[in-house]
Amino acid sequence: MTATTTWIFLTSSSSPVHSGLLRSPGGHPAIWVATGRSGGVSAPPFDSLNLARHVGDDVMCVQTNLDRVAADIGARRWAVLDAVHGADVALVSSPGVVTGVDALVTSESDLALIALGADCVTVALTAGSSVAVVHAGWTGLVLGAVPAAVVALREESQSDEVVAVVGPAICGKCYPVPRERAERVREQCAVADAALVVAANGQPGIDVTSGVLAQLDDCGVTVVWRDVRCTAEDPNLFSYRRDGRTGRHGIAICLSTDTSGQG
Repeated sequence: MTATTTWIFLTSSSSPVHSGLLRSPGGHPAIWVATGRSGGVSAPPFDSLNLARHVGDDVMCVQTNLDRVAADIGARRWAVLDAVHGADVALVSSPGVVTGVDALVTSESDLALIALGADCVTVALTAGSSVAVVHAGWTGLVLGAVPAAVVALREESQSDEVVAVVGPAICGKCYPVPRERAERVREQCAVADAALVVAANGQPGIDVTSGVLAQLDDCGVTVVWRDVRCTAEDPNLFSYRRDGRTGRHGIAICLSTDTSGQG
């Protein structure tokens, strides 16, 4: 049996938003969305769908934006990552900001999980009747944030069949790094061959998305969609590398309350 997914593309002239219905073989359907900059209420430089509280945006604007994203995928509540560039995972059943971890897992049907990024990779996954989100930058790639999330999701769902969608991130040619950082990736990361590239300026570069995709493949996860846009190149996405003070887009997933399409 193969993974199934139904696509709903919501596209505006200013910012494409990708969303769909995701289901692992024999599992419960889940709704996901990968957001961009538009559709929110935040003022510049966070315009307009900023989902992060820690960047200096008005807290009430961020609350409204998070509520909108959760509602768009049928959730009444949300739990959002306050990532720390590690590899710890939290199993959550209540809403709010979750600190100190880089992945969330839940089996609650009305709780949207949200991971944020502004160059780092975000991933949404489902297995059985559980869902997860992950944030991974180059440090998370080295530490294994994505594999840790897959292990936790399989344990919670009691299912080995995992499917995923991958949000936008900075591309390798736009992400030059010091040679020492590239060497750390080479020495400590099993997927270094996939992740290490030459950046546009001739320095070593890290393609975190390619590394994450390699980790998902090594874990036996089926990736049904990935956003190929580079955050640094696309003005419809937030990019810390490009703009400095800016907002965060995200990837969100929630178990669907409609199981009529399950089978």
